[in-house]
Amino acid sequence: MRRPSNCRVAAWLCFACWFYALSAEIVRAQSVQGNARTVLAAVVTGQGRPVVDVSLDDFVVTEGGQPREVLDAHVADYPFAVVLDDRPAAASSVVFVRAAARRFIERVGERPMALFKLTDGAHPITTLDDDRATVLERLVDLKAGVETPQSPLETIANAAALLKGSGAPFSAIVVIAAAPVDASALVRGELLPQVIESGAAVHVVQAQAAEANALDDPTAPDPTAPDLLRLITEQTHGQFTAIFSTVSYNAALDRLADRLAIEMMVQYLVPPGPKVGDVQVGVRLPGARVVGLGVR
Repeated sequence: MRRPSNCRVAAWLCFACWFYALSAEIVRAQSVQGNARTVLAAVVTGQGRPVVDVSLDDFVVTEGGQPREVLDAHVADYPFAVVLDDRPAAASSVVFVRAAARRFIERVGERPMALFKLTDGAHPITTLDDDRATVLERLVDLKAGVETPQSPLETIANAAALLKGSGAPFSAIVVIAAAPVDASALVRGELLPQVIESGAAVHVVQAQAAEANALDDPTAPDPTAPDLLRLITEQTHGQFTAIFSTVSYNAALDRLADRLAIEMMVQYLVPPGPKVGDVQVGVRLPGARVVGLGVR
């Protein structure tokens, strides 16, 4: 029986060492992932101006008064769903909604993005797997929807479910609406809790009564009725922006994009077991403070 050569033995040893090191690294990565939490935060000056030059070593995290090791800090890159108002009553506003959506999508950077029509949440225009070129291409085809649309709440719930399925610790839904949505209309009662439980923040830019009346539609919502989209933003800790002219869509969405651009995701290591107390995040920059936006 031939003995293996020294070269072959050395090769086996090298492979064994490499495999062991790789296995150890995989186990360590899984362990860290299983015991890590992520904070969504923004760093601002005392006057509220954004601070963008922040690194991992600048953050300090404590949980229940105990210091935690910061593993990673980077600009937020969580997924989005953009919901576009294509209700028949909004036909004259679709071109403005479409243009504003394109501008917003181009400003928020390369992150997963799904598109939905407000009247048909069961069939997304694009999914989180589509690249940016496809998203912008499909956006061009947006037209007014059908006469018997799906409930806007159902569409938002479908978008929230898609984002939750991605496994991302944070996500957001941006609704570009041409008119309010009557909150007194009948809806499936379980849908709003599903949206809230998804963890997605719902941000809305919505044209108000002046634009709704301009639609000249007898089925338009009563401007004095409670607004469903405003209610959803309040329940999900999102941002609601009312506008009174279609030319204001861009300005409102630019402000939202600027707000989202300064968000950071800070991941830190925690020991096994349940959460032991409130999470506090600080920053080692003179005159700066951290605005906490959530923890997962």
